Amino acid sequence: MTVQPFTLPPGETFRLKDFDPDFTGAYKKKKDAKTQTAENLARLRELQEMLYAQDKHALLIVLQAMDAGGKDGAIKHVMGAYNPQGVQVTSFKAPTEEELAHDFLWRVHKAAPRRGMVGIFNRSHYEDVLVVRVHNLAPEAVWRQRYDHINAFERLLADAGVTVVKFFLYISKEEQAERLRERQRTPEKQWKFAPGDLDERKRWGDYMAAFEEALTRCNTKSAPWYVIPANHKWHRNLAVSQVLVNTMEAMDLRYPDPIPDIESYEIPD
Repeated sequence: MTVQPFTLPPGETFRLKDFDPDFTGAYKKKKDAKTQTAENLARLRELQEMLYAQDKHALLIVLQAMDAGGKDGAIKHVMGAYNPQGVQVTSFKAPTEEELAHDFLWRVHKAAPRRGMVGIFNRSHYEDVLVVRVHNLAPEAVWRQRYDHINAFERLLADAGVTVVKFFLYISKEEQAERLRERQRTPEKQWKFAPGDLDERKRWGDYMAAFEEALTRCNTKSAPWYVIPANHKWHRNLAVSQVLVNTMEAMDLRYPDPIPDIESYEIPD
């Protein structure tokens, strides 16, 4: 499976109309993707063990989406393949009073994964050029500067051995409506339903414009963006897992050399 349809070379403009959230590639049904997805998840487990053992690199996975876009589902069904001992998930909500007293990257930088670990951001520093932009929470002159700050921050992480991979889980407005209705009528999902999500939905066009600029301005060689067609959850899992396998296989992960003369040690009964 190729990841090429999901990203663009740095410097090119992302236009979401060029991406189909219903896209499933060569796979037409969930059962068709089952084997490949399972193989991807097994490979992720192997690669994470090498990442942890080598203790030289780290992986940061950034997840962004509209409400009901599938961030939690991707964490559960894809990143759930990782050993939880080596994973840290951080969910970024509205900043606290303390966080607002610092620069916008302060709370994000301290959540970056240490060597050997996988870090997952459920929402991220991109909220400061998405929500902040759409709701006019800061002057345009302020949030426009943040694209350069974000690129510099992600380049710093890359220089420190952190591989950054970013996913925009792209669903259609129609699919979001159906998922919100499902939350509304399903007892075990009703806790997820928030009237505020409906207010955000009214700003769909503004959010798409904000996403397009963030994707375009912050798609770099050291921290690429992938637009994942996510109307079909099974395809989302397949695509995200394949990108992660490709990303981790490019990290030159390997088990560390054993101690010298390891075979000479006698294990006492």
